[in-house]
Amino acid sequence: MARVFHKHFYLPGSLLLACSGMLFAQQQQPPVKVNVLNVCAPSAEEQKEISSALARVPRQPLFSDDFEVARGRSSLGEAPGFLQAGQSAQMSDEPSVASWVRLRREFSMQALFSTVQYSFSNDGKNMIETLVLHVRDPKDLVQLSIEDSASAVTSPAAMLGAASPATRIKLERFGKSSVVLAKCLGSEGGSAPDQSAYEPLFAGASSILTNYRTLLNARKTVPEELAKVGGAATGSTTKTSHSAHKAEGTSKK
Repeated sequence: MARVFHKHFYLPGSLLLACSGMLFAQQQQPPVKVNVLNVCAPSAEEQKEISSALARVPRQPLFSDDFEVARGRSSLGEAPGFLQAGQSAQMSDEPSVASWVRLRREFSMQALFSTVQYSFSNDGKNMIETLVLHVRDPKDLVQLSIEDSASAVTSPAAMLGAASPATRIKLERFGKSSVVLAKCLGSEGGSAPDQSAYEPLFAGASSILTNYRTLLNARKTVPEELAKVGGAATGSTTKTSHSAHKAEGTSKK
């Protein structure tokens, strides 16, 4: 009579728990939703939202007495958030230092927007100006931003005087993804996409940017404040150099 041998395999309890835990985690993980922004060709509905937001910006606003003027220098380890794909400005992978000026005014209580903030930055390669309007009581639209950029081969005063056109419009919405329209360059070896249909939107944004440069006196204030930033940086460098020479002389004694 032949004997039948039964083979039994035992798995450690810890391994069983680990496997069951991984399976449970996979079952419990919610699906990831990824929103892809088509900044070169927004939908017809998104174009309407951009047009509506631009139309609501006051051309002759009433400001309160409160205001802010700030300046400084910042190290940029990576490209700033306000430089997104589609803009003509080219950023280097190497860290750089940007000098910047920020102007802020508050609207009167009757206005849709609560504050307007204008910023200008120059890292020696690119100059970027950004106008941001914050909605007072956000229900759908939270803020509107308009940006433009230019190569730093010219001076900030020349760029401001030339009234550079807007290259990027962004709507930040409450509980929804942002809506963005940007000037797009052609891919390598290809031609730039046809964005002629969006020229009225870019023209409207450029008009707002030009108007608020004047309202905030940016053409005069920005060059003056940037000069102060440069003077402070030069003074700091001179002081550091002097201290280094003094320390070197002491060590030789």
